Amino acid sequence: MVTWIVVISLIVIGLALLIIELIFVPGTTVVGIMGLVCTAAGIWVSFKQFGPTVGWTVSGLAAVVAGGLFVYSFRAGAWKKFALLNTIDSKVNQDHPILVDIGSEGIALSALRPIGKAEFDDNEMEVRTLGEFVNTHSPVRVIKIEGRKVIVEPIN
Repeated sequence: MVTWIVVISLIVIGLALLIIELIFVPGTTVVGIMGLVCTAAGIWVSFKQFGPTVGWTVSGLAAVVAGGLFVYSFRAGAWKKFALLNTIDSKVNQDHPILVDIGSEGIALSALRPIGKAEFDDNEMEVRTLGEFVNTHSPVRVIKIEGRKVIVEPIN
């Protein structure tokens, strides 16, 4: 009788530790490893004390109970409490207006290789060229605006 209590206790503790690992401390940690060790120890004791027939029966029951708990937790929605259900659909700098128009002229504040900073009417912004390299303090002109990208060309 005492052996059955040990077997059942080890398996229940092991399965409880595995559930704690999945829900509260996700990742391969000491809790999950201890859960596997306790479950395996319970199955090993059943093999050792009662023979292979009882050992395989206990092993199968432990697998069925673990699978049942796993399926039940998905159907009951327990995992939805821990899942991130919100999505972020905003983009960086959407609220900052582009303060230049096509044809605006300014000065490159850094070397454009092909991306860098330029100043237009005291407004500093990131710009890009179509592949040309532009030196610092060179005059540039806006030739295209694609979404938030400002495309410039050097003024000769």
